[in-house]
Amino acid sequence: PTQFELRQKNAQFANAVRSGKKAVKPSRQEQLSKRSPISLWALGIILFVVVGGVLFELVRLIFL
Repeated sequence: PTQFELRQKNAQFANAVRSGKKAVKPSRQEQLSKRSPISLWALGIILFVVVGGVLFELVRLIFL
């Protein structure tokens, strides 16, 4: 693409954003606001402990 085409596309995008259309790429602020407060590995550990505890209790109830 030429420099003229890039400027034209940028101008079209800026006009679309100014007119109220949603930007294609969300801003950094929006991405951070949608992120979960707990990390994925911590969620995995918590899930492992809870599910493991439930399974352990079921085995204890059935076989003991």
